Amino acid sequence: MKKLMGLGLVALAASMAAPASAAVVTLDFEGIANGASVGNYYNGGGGTNYGVSFSNDTLALIDADAGGGGNFANEPSANTIMFFLNANNAILNVAAGFTTGFSFWYTSSTSASVTVWDGLNGTGNLLGTINLTAQFNQNCSGDPTGQFCNWTNAGVAFGGTAKSINFGGTANQTGYDNITFGSDRATGGAVPEPATWAMMIGGFGMVGGAMRYRRRKTTVSFA
Repeated sequence: MKKLMGLGLVALAASMAAPASAAVVTLDFEGIANGASVGNYYNGGGGTNYGVSFSNDTLALIDADAGGGGNFANEPSANTIMFFLNANNAILNVAAGFTTGFSFWYTSSTSASVTVWDGLNGTGNLLGTINLTAQFNQNCSGDPTGQFCNWTNAGVAFGGTAKSINFGGTANQTGYDNITFGSDRATGGAVPEPATWAMMIGGFGMVGGAMRYRRRKTTVSFA
């Protein structure tokens, strides 16, 4: 598998709370240091307090072109993205919940699924599933310093109130940016760049997690 970065760091765990509504909120991860834990950054820990927290081993990664350790290009917002080191610790929680839809931009060297749940920590009823493809180096041109250069918008609309997202199966091989709540289309954009150059050490691994409970009707959308 292709790898996004050369860090082997450990992140902090977290908890959170945010009002359930259809308001659109976007996390762009800018302002978090390279290799630093995302943790409670959006839960009063440094960035805007959206009541959003991330599980252990959720790290920020800055583009190598901006002095970080990231093997990527064309990121949708400035220089920083998010990724998970551990597929068994790949959870985003919004304790007060959010409605309408969920979306993000991603770049990945593996196919996997992201699931939306109405309970915390990936429990309760399954509200939606977003299937990811391995597209990291497709149709890229330009910047020679990032192999992960294809960013794709993916999202899902759902009924009910979601309280967590499980990114299990995408750890160590998938980067995320502009995670958006309240819409099945993420903000920002990305311009493809090349895929055949600088490779970093360390990595994006993967382990899929088994999902259970009742599934509801969903509509999956890709840009």
